Amino acid sequence: MTYLEKLFSFEGQVAVVIGGTGVLCGEMAAGLAKAGAHVVVAGRSEERGMARVEAIASAGGKASFAAVDAMSKESIQELCDKVVKDQGQVDAVINGAGVNSATPYFNIEEDEFDRIIKSNLGGTHYSCQVFGKQMIDSGRGGSILNIGSVTSFLPLSKVFSYAASKAAVLNLTQNVAREFATQGVRVNCLCPGFFPAEQNRKILSEDRVADIMRHTPMKRFGEPEELMGATLLLLHRTAGSFITGEAVYVDGGFTSMTI
Repeated sequence: MTYLEKLFSFEGQVAVVIGGTGVLCGEMAAGLAKAGAHVVVAGRSEERGMARVEAIASAGGKASFAAVDAMSKESIQELCDKVVKDQGQVDAVINGAGVNSATPYFNIEEDEFDRIIKSNLGGTHYSCQVFGKQMIDSGRGGSILNIGSVTSFLPLSKVFSYAASKAAVLNLTQNVAREFATQGVRVNCLCPGFFPAEQNRKILSEDRVADIMRHTPMKRFGEPEELMGATLLLLHRTAGSFITGEAVYVDGGFTSMTI
């Protein structure tokens, strides 16, 4: 094994990708499989999950699907128990399930606000509790990667509840990272910019796209595979061994732009 292979190889490791049935986390799952991990694609949709598993297998990777309701701690615990039973271990977890909404501020109803906060923040919290405890109790340690957003850095217009939830995800990441730091578990936050995924297509009007491009030095959207470098770094036991409690923005320079 070469130096670079050793630095970034996930051979013999098991990675759970909650939200792996979506576009961005699905691509992250595929990348982890290419790096050698057995990937558990977890989400609500068995159809989309199995499609991703089959695509990974066709590319020579190892993957399986597991159903999970990310808004239920009980469901996440069942997922963790199943992975440990089937695979014997958990080395890495991505918490990427979430929902978005472009409802005008004064029109946001309680049930919508509660659903977004519980999905994006609550689901991440439950998973950190469940998988963090498993990693610590196993003695193997591991790494957790929470999915934030450019809105974790500064608010973004038109997605009020989503922005609040993602800012909270970053704060949660930092607090949990501090709690787990001496117990062999690292926790970081990957914050994507604007990618062509389900979450943002519905709010990308022509004017919105123009605003985004004006604020993005690279003048383009990101491609899903461009998340992989940061994902592998932050999750890997060797390459990212001294990185915890950090937010890494993959956004084409969006958060560095002023005027």
